[in-house]
Amino acid sequence: MISKVNSVGLTGLEGFCIGVETDISNGVPTWEIVGMPDTAVKESKERIRTAIKNSGLLIPGRRILVNLAPADIKKEGTCLDLPIAVGILVSSEQMFINNLFEYAFFGELSLDGTLRGIHGALPMAITAYQHGIKKIFLPEQNACEAAVVDGIEVYGVKSIEELVKHFTGDEYITPTKVDVKKLFKNTNEHKLDFSDVKGQESAKRALEIAAAGGHNILMIGPPGSGKTMLAQRIPSILPDMTFEESLEVTKVHSISGRLPKDIPMITTRPFRSPHHTVSAPGLTGGGVGTPRPGEISLAHNGILFLDELPEFRKDALEVMRQPLEDGIVTITRTGGTFSYPSDFMLVASMNPCPCGYYGDKNHDCSCSQKQIQHYLSKVSGPLLDRIDLHIEVPAVNYEDLGVKSNAETSAEIKKRVDKAREIQLKRYSGTGICSNSALTAAMIDEFCGLDSDGAELLKNAFEMLGLSARAHNRILKVARTIADIEGKERISKENIAEAIRYRSLDRKFWS
Repeated sequence: MISKVNSVGLTGLEGFCIGVETDISNGVPTWEIVGMPDTAVKESKERIRTAIKNSGLLIPGRRILVNLAPADIKKEGTCLDLPIAVGILVSSEQMFINNLFEYAFFGELSLDGTLRGIHGALPMAITAYQHGIKKIFLPEQNACEAAVVDGIEVYGVKSIEELVKHFTGDEYITPTKVDVKKLFKNTNEHKLDFSDVKGQESAKRALEIAAAGGHNILMIGPPGSGKTMLAQRIPSILPDMTFEESLEVTKVHSISGRLPKDIPMITTRPFRSPHHTVSAPGLTGGGVGTPRPGEISLAHNGILFLDELPEFRKDALEVMRQPLEDGIVTITRTGGTFSYPSDFMLVASMNPCPCGYYGDKNHDCSCSQKQIQHYLSKVSGPLLDRIDLHIEVPAVNYEDLGVKSNAETSAEIKKRVDKAREIQLKRYSGTGICSNSALTAAMIDEFCGLDSDGAELLKNAFEMLGLSARAHNRILKVARTIADIEGKERISKENIAEAIRYRSLDRKFWS
């Protein structure tokens, strides 16, 4: 008897439907799996055989042939254990399912017949829904994650035995439901707040601008000036994630196997802070077979914080140049080409020199000019050009530490950020752009027009500082954001002057 069971495979972030065709016929007892299975799929024969036996069911002593269609796409991972087992049970008439074409199955089997959690349950559920599947059965651990997809019934299964009882009517499995609105209720709660930061008002202003426009930012200052403390509080002033953004982030974390337990959907913006020893594949993505998302994709729709920027390997820093421009990273391996989203806000910090005290009023610098230049040259000009704001974070004065803080809270700053983002969303409606940082060259000409005074000021700065064309455009983008925070339709000369101030540090330290 022939059966066909629906399942889903993954290629990068996208899923594709798999038809698990099982034929059991007379002949010498053999078992073959065809259709470009990888090693994990080939090994599934022993897992499935033992799991079915230990569930009180039988493996037919006949010829078993399993075809994974389409046969021209490589099938990877252990998620095909369950659909192959279901196909064998249906073909051997130990299990009967009405309208089998309406169902999809995926999950890894243990030897005792229980199901283990899998990676990528959310994109699998989305793919099943897009192809008209009405009900999916998957490991209980992944049920809540898949249930955020509206329009499809999700059944969390503990074991093969429980699945068989469900279809025989002996013991029904209850569909899993998730209240998505409830998941988003507590997204504004952050333990770290800007009111904790003593002094550093100019740095806070720059971070507010960066958050309002989605701009990349570099903080330069001596050890202990609060760079890391400031960076860790940026998520508290970023706009709340939309459902669509949350879905994208959750898909990336699901595929990489980093989705926290008991959290079906990530509703707060990611904050990734890799160690400076991270490799280039660690940032962009890699691994055996299909490459897993790297740090820049795990930071999608959130923040990638690189502390002590010059300490990172140069090849690792340089691979970020293209993703910073395009918002997507493309990885080519033997198995194919894979693309992952990487629309993140880069926040970096560094010391001005190896000892950290170049230019500090309170400490003498022990570095030679050659050592300073070598240290700073670790950050290339092209990468620096892609960072919109460069700000100096000086050491905090003792007076600022001793005074009881009346600093603005993150909630107060966030109100201005949200207002500026609303202006941008309305302005760029229908263009696919959500923030000033993503403006194209043509859109800069349309939305960042200057009066004669502003144009003259920018021209002088361009010539005096020796800025690149990319730096010129980024000044205009930052000025546009400053004007939006102030609620202005036109960019003023003062907005341009402030934006230029946030670009001058690269010439101060790199000259």
